[in-house]
Amino acid sequence: MVASGTFGYAREMEGIVDVPRLGAVLPKTITAEPRVGNAPWRTVETTAGLLNAIGLDNDGVDAFLENHLPYLAALGTSVVVSVAGRTEDDFVQLARRVGEREGVSAIELNLSCPNVSGGIDFGTNAKSCQSVVAAARAATDVPILAKLTPNVTRIDEIARGAADGGADAVCLINTVLGIAVDWRKRKPMLGNGMGGLSGPAIKPIALRCVHQVASAVDIPIIGIGGIATIDDVMQFLVTGASAVQIGTANYYDPTVSTRLIDELPSALAEIGATTVGQCVRTLNK
Repeated sequence: MVASGTFGYAREMEGIVDVPRLGAVLPKTITAEPRVGNAPWRTVETTAGLLNAIGLDNDGVDAFLENHLPYLAALGTSVVVSVAGRTEDDFVQLARRVGEREGVSAIELNLSCPNVSGGIDFGTNAKSCQSVVAAARAATDVPILAKLTPNVTRIDEIARGAADGGADAVCLINTVLGIAVDWRKRKPMLGNGMGGLSGPAIKPIALRCVHQVASAVDIPIIGIGGIATIDDVMQFLVTGASAVQIGTANYYDPTVSTRLIDELPSALAEIGATTVGQCVRTLNK
């Protein structure tokens, strides 16, 4: 899959990526009302990673349903819609409105955006996570994916909350909270101060989270965080992920996802597998 926020609304990529080959497209996270996002700078490159504080800049659910979803639904692959809310009711209303539309394969609840006010509250407490997932689950029949933050002490407890709330899968992980500093000006480089770190630098953290959650829940795990090579993909699969999302790598190699699809059969064959399912959660303890 391609991670939310890194593939636009697919229009930008359709000319260079064979989109129907992808497992799913996740367009940019949408909110109930339009958001202008954070002040610049919004991105800063770091060693082996990227800090971002976009602030969920989007046109709102009405514009998405009218202008973007019809196009996405005609691409020939699954569409997983990422939604974020300030309140539990926001998530419920978004899940209901999005879930009733044709062409939506699943809804990803962004419970973990680190650079908006209220953006990680639901993802840092197991009971709150369970409550919002259960409320969204009751509002729609389409599969619900819970995207979790690594910025917690016990991510396995949060994942259990999501599973108990009825999530069909958990997505691990969202970005890691970080800061970049201009020492000459003695101020943060991001307009928001702090932002979310993504890219290769966070892959060990993401793998650790997948490993911990794989022992705590029975629902599928979608691995996210620093994936750019077939070795990265296989590491996530054997550790416990049933699927992966490619994020930051899309920025510097937009065709990375289809290249990894091409390389997957040979990698599976190396360990005597013919399907992805045969290698999921096979990490030797």
